[in-house]
Amino acid sequence: MQNNGLNQTILSVRNLKTYFFQDEGTVKAVDGATFDVYAGKTLGIVGESGCGKSVTARSILRIEEKPARIVEGEITFHRANGSVLDVTQLEPGSREMRAIRGGEISLVFQEPMTSFSAHYTIGNQIIEIIRLHQSVSKRAARAQTIELLRKVGIPKPERRIDEYPFQLSGGLRQRVMIAMALANNPRILIADEPTTALDVTTQAQILELLQELQEQTRMAVILITHNMGVIAETADDVVVMYLGRVVETGPVDDIFHAPQHPYTRALLRSIPSIMSESRTRLPTISGSIPHPYNRPTGCPFHPRCPDFMPGTCNRLEPQLLPVNEHQQVNCFLYHEPQPHQSNDEAVSHE
Repeated sequence: MQNNGLNQTILSVRNLKTYFFQDEGTVKAVDGATFDVYAGKTLGIVGESGCGKSVTARSILRIEEKPARIVEGEITFHRANGSVLDVTQLEPGSREMRAIRGGEISLVFQEPMTSFSAHYTIGNQIIEIIRLHQSVSKRAARAQTIELLRKVGIPKPERRIDEYPFQLSGGLRQRVMIAMALANNPRILIADEPTTALDVTTQAQILELLQELQEQTRMAVILITHNMGVIAETADDVVVMYLGRVVETGPVDDIFHAPQHPYTRALLRSIPSIMSESRTRLPTISGSIPHPYNRPTGCPFHPRCPDFMPGTCNRLEPQLLPVNEHQQVNCFLYHEPQPHQSNDEAVSHE
């Protein structure tokens, strides 16, 4: 993805590899992810379930769950104070990482009920987050919390602040989760499937809310989803992931109007269209994502790919390389294989 000089890069991920080391074998949840995040822009990360989207987000925040471990790569973050650091070099529990997590980079989880404590009011939980990162009194933090709840569209925030999570609807809980994530004016907001459990109307309201808040604060948003329709409506740039690898990146218009990778094209074909005839079966991607302990050799998508080239795709690993001024693609349709790309050599160096 190219920086046109007008955008400020605040996060750069390069060759990120996060593996789960288990008795049954090694799961390469993220296997060489590379992308950039720009201030005031939305980066959409899209792919089927199990492709490594959420593990990528957790790796950025250094909350990857054991037995996961970042084994390679860089996550370069440009902090508000002007310093630049690689968060992979920080201990997850270090003071500096805790200051970044929830302060400068926040996460909105897919299901708010797993993020809130059932024993405390929503107000107390947001107040705690504010006071963890800011030197303010409890009274000031409470006033700030009421304003946050009002900002995200919670009705009667003066009363709602003293309610418990179970007293709120799914849509209101998600708004409270966004308020909590915004409590310390983060530079980056990571939204991990923020609308999956919501009805269509509430989904639209939440996405519109995120866009409005982004316009007000110029924060960057990383939107993780499997829904290409959501990506089309909200993203500026897109990262398409498959089995832990980035297979294509580019501006949203290029991805939707000129997709290059066979997997991207297959995802787009599966979107319903208002031009389609009624009762017409939607195209599907043949096969299914391989078991994590039984990854295919060569290009991970080759068993499902309509453009599979025997002897190349099943033997060599493609690299993410530019195909034009804006897009990068991980596919042998566009790049000649190199001798060093064999799986055997790759395994021997791990």
